[in-house]
Amino acid sequence: MAVRPAIEGGRPVRNRPLPYGHQRITDADVKAVASVLRGEWITQGPMVERFERSLARRCRAKYAVAMSSGTAALHAACAVAGLRSGTEGITTPITFSASANAIAYCGARPRFVDAAEDWPLLDSEALESVDGSGTLIVVPVDYGGHPAPLDEIRKIANARGWAVIEDAAHALGSTYKGKPVGTISDMTIFSFHPVKQITTGEGGAVVTNDGGYADALRSFRHHGIVKPERSEPWFYDIPRLGHNFRLTDFQCALGLRQLERLSARVARRRAIATRYAKAFRTLTALEPPTERPGCRSSYHIYPIRLRLRELKADRRQVFDALRAEGLGVQVHYIPAHLFGFYRSTYGYKEGDFPRAEAFYSREITLPLFDGMSDSDVEDVVEATTKVLAFYTR
Repeated sequence: MAVRPAIEGGRPVRNRPLPYGHQRITDADVKAVASVLRGEWITQGPMVERFERSLARRCRAKYAVAMSSGTAALHAACAVAGLRSGTEGITTPITFSASANAIAYCGARPRFVDAAEDWPLLDSEALESVDGSGTLIVVPVDYGGHPAPLDEIRKIANARGWAVIEDAAHALGSTYKGKPVGTISDMTIFSFHPVKQITTGEGGAVVTNDGGYADALRSFRHHGIVKPERSEPWFYDIPRLGHNFRLTDFQCALGLRQLERLSARVARRRAIATRYAKAFRTLTALEPPTERPGCRSSYHIYPIRLRLRELKADRRQVFDALRAEGLGVQVHYIPAHLFGFYRSTYGYKEGDFPRAEAFYSREITLPLFDGMSDSDVEDVVEATTKVLAFYTR
C-alpha cells in the first residue's frame, strides 16, 4: 500500500519547508556590495554601466539598460515603443500580471492570445489570426525559461509593423536556435528578483540592438530627462514624461558578481531538471516540462501538469499534500484575463482562452533553484512520487 501523505497522518519527507525558488548569495557577493557602499557612488555611478556592459555581452546585444525591476523594464519598453491610449499590445494570459499590466500602464488595451497546445507559450497560429488594428507591440513570454516561438512571432510582427518586446523575465541564460535570449527581439526584458537565475534584490533590464530605443530607455528611467547641447552645464529638458526606474550601484555590484556565475547556475538548474525528468518517467499522473526543438531552457521554474483523470484527487488536494510533505510548491500562473481588473475594465471572462485556463487548472510548480543540494533534489523526488502514488487510481 502507498504511504499516506503527511496531511493524512503520515510522516513528512521534510520537516523544514523547501521553497520553490530562492536566492543564492556568496561571501564574494556581500564583499562586492559592501565595497560599493563604502565608495563614492551608491547610485547613478559607474557600477551601473559596468553591469550593463557585462549583461549586453552575455546576451550578445549592443545595449543593456538597467531598471529598478522587471516590471519597470516592461513598462519602459512598452512606453518607448509608442504604446498610448487608443492602441493595443498583445500578450499571453499565462504569465505574471506584469506582462499585461505594463501595457495598461501606458493607457493601451492589453489583448490576449491563447496558449499553444503543448506548452503555455503564445500560440503563433492564433497570433496570425488577430486582425491587429491598433496593435503596436506583441509581448511573447518565455514561460519557465523556455523561449517562445520567436521566429514565427517576429515574422508576423514584421509583416504588420509591430515591435516585439520579449518578456524574458524567466529566461536569462536560455537559448533559441543557438542564440542567447536577448539578441533576437526588438527589446528583451529580464528580471533580477531573488528567485531568478541571478538577483540584484529587486531589479531588471532591457537589452536591445537599437540605439534609439536604448537612448529613449535611459531617458525614461530618469524622469524623461535629456540634456541637449547648450552652454549652461546645469540645463536639461523633459520632452516626455518618464519615471524614476533607476537601479543602484550596489545592486549592480551584486548583479555583476552573480552574472559571472550565470553559466554554472544554469547548468545546475538543468541538471536538477534532468534528474526530475528521469525520476518522474514512471508517474503516469504527471506531465513534466519538455523543450521544443532548438530551445534550451534555463529553468526558472519546474512546472508539472497533473493528469487529473488518473487521480482520485483534485489539484488542491495534491498541492496541499505536497506542502504537507515539506515542498513549498506554488502555481504559475492564474491567467491574467481572469483578474478583477481585466474583467471589469476590458470585459474579459472565464472561457475566453480555454487552453490557458486548462493549463492553469492542472499546473503545480515544484522546487528548483541552483542552491538546492542533492539531498534537497531527492526529497522533491521522494515527496512527489509518494503523493502521486497515493492518489493515482
